[in-house]
Amino acid sequence: MTEGKKINIVLAGQGNAGKSTIFNYLTGLHQHTGNWAGKTIEKFEGTLYYKGYTIDVFDLPGIYSLTTYSVEEVISREYIIKQKPDVVINIIDSTNLERNLIFTLQLLELECPVILALNMVDLALKKGITIDSAKLQKIINAPVIPTIASRGSGLTDIIDKAIELKEGKTEYRVPRYGKEIESRIEDLSQYVKDVDLPYPSRWIAIKLLEKDRDIVTNIRGKDPRILKEAGEAIYRLEEIHGHDSSVVISDERTLLASHITREIVNIRPHRKLSLNEKLEIITTHKIIGYFIMILILGAMFVGVFSFGNWLSSLFESVFQNWHEWWNNELGTTLTAALGWAAVESVLALVQIALPYILPFYILLYILEDWGYIARISFLMDNFMHKMGIHGKGCISFIIGLGCNVPGCLSCRIMESKRERFITAVLVTLVPCSAVSVIIFGLVGKYVGLLWALGLYLFAMIVIFLTGKLSSKFIGGEPVELIMPMPDYKTPNLKTILYETWDALKEFIYIAAPIVIISGVFIQAINLAGWMPAISSFLSPVTEKWLGLPAVTGILLIFGILRKELILVMLAAYLGTTSFIDVLSPQQMITLSVVSMFYVPCVATISVLWKDFGWKKAMAVCILEILFAIAIAGIVKRALDLVF
Repeated sequence: MTEGKKINIVLAGQGNAGKSTIFNYLTGLHQHTGNWAGKTIEKFEGTLYYKGYTIDVFDLPGIYSLTTYSVEEVISREYIIKQKPDVVINIIDSTNLERNLIFTLQLLELECPVILALNMVDLALKKGITIDSAKLQKIINAPVIPTIASRGSGLTDIIDKAIELKEGKTEYRVPRYGKEIESRIEDLSQYVKDVDLPYPSRWIAIKLLEKDRDIVTNIRGKDPRILKEAGEAIYRLEEIHGHDSSVVISDERTLLASHITREIVNIRPHRKLSLNEKLEIITTHKIIGYFIMILILGAMFVGVFSFGNWLSSLFESVFQNWHEWWNNELGTTLTAALGWAAVESVLALVQIALPYILPFYILLYILEDWGYIARISFLMDNFMHKMGIHGKGCISFIIGLGCNVPGCLSCRIMESKRERFITAVLVTLVPCSAVSVIIFGLVGKYVGLLWALGLYLFAMIVIFLTGKLSSKFIGGEPVELIMPMPDYKTPNLKTILYETWDALKEFIYIAAPIVIISGVFIQAINLAGWMPAISSFLSPVTEKWLGLPAVTGILLIFGILRKELILVMLAAYLGTTSFIDVLSPQQMITLSVVSMFYVPCVATISVLWKDFGWKKAMAVCILEILFAIAIAGIVKRALDLVF
């Protein structure tokens, strides 16, 4: 296939605009996930074959502007400028047109070929909002295509238009602002047009007026005299408007977006509240909203527990005679013993971990795609402020319930470095899906569901107190919560299945090899006769303080790789998944508590290391190890009074 038959497009847009749904629809199974070079931000790439073209699709991070306030914003604008994609598809939430158009204007300032996908037009119509897409197309001189991503409506038209832009000549129409601002932009554009930078000269001029740190640094290294001219232009702007020049530019962009919106939008007056709006009022109510939240989250955990127990019991009945068959067929040689250790590790992973992880991710992504996660953040804002952070941190906590790694990565949505660090530390204490396997598969199954839910409540109390303490020692105040509230929409089954599969891929491709190798290694240690010596060395902590079997010491060490390894390897080592035969209820609860709070897995540690430095990462690890051992020992002694 020739080079002329290739198209490179990127998807750009604000959060909750339907970008992921469109990406999944276009690329299907031809997609993969990596990291942006030198960053821990995930990069999503996919390939589409259409009308003889190979179309590479890049899904840029969901952002709200093209400033340099966050890593995601820098990545997005640098990719568009330096990689020069053939087309940028800007996905817009039609129900929040004005806010989304501000981002569109910034894309047009970059002088790149843009196609506007007016997504969720069906939801806009339900709200009484009609948008004249033809008029918008004429105003911005860029293709505008109404879409309903959840149904696939309009998405083929987007690709057809991308091919048309690739084959034809693109004419740019950059946004024009007020007279005073335009005169400053034009003057600065003349000064910077000969500077050797891969950016449009008009865009550089705008960024200089916005005091963009990266552009100022680049210009200083090329021609410092330009900064003097920029300084004079900034001074004149600020003298006229009485505000910082960056605010003046932002206000002008917002004003233009507002003018465009008024020209193209028609809203039907005097209509009844839609079901979506009624649901919004109820679920964000200052009293009823909390009851609904508790009901939804409680139903979610009960659902995970019930389905997990059923599926776990089903697997248990299927696998119960496999060990006997293995010994009959292969005997009890060293090779057979190590081989069975590998097989048993996989069986234990399937029987113990998968039944709880699968429904957990499905339900989590249903709530996210429905739009309810943002409501939880809104409801929890006051509570989160008492912990020294704002309600957006709740999103990181909820993501952390699935996995602490993306939970920590998502802390970058927090505005200040202080809040990012506090939130990341608290996320490491959130019981992830691996810990949930231990809680549900051990405590929930054998001690009782109320005890399992009690452990989650206990974790919430610990997280709250830790946040309260952290905010006292780390100076600064939490900022106010400013975040968009996406409309409720029918969850898209295809999107949910894709996201669940992405989460399970890590479980299958990463957890399984680690489990197999660790299981064989522990069995080798056991067969070599070293287990008693290691267990004896760790026994002051495991047996005397925690009251656990001696073998749990080495399991906790390996659990740093993956938390579910603790339960899986315990089953493999003891040769049974019927934990009630080898552990008392008290020991099950104690083991769950120490697993919840001790050092996070290596993947989470690496994220902390990269984002906050090795000193802070190691400090978090050491403190959490000591805290987990201390609190689990105290819990054990409290349980002595109950059992």
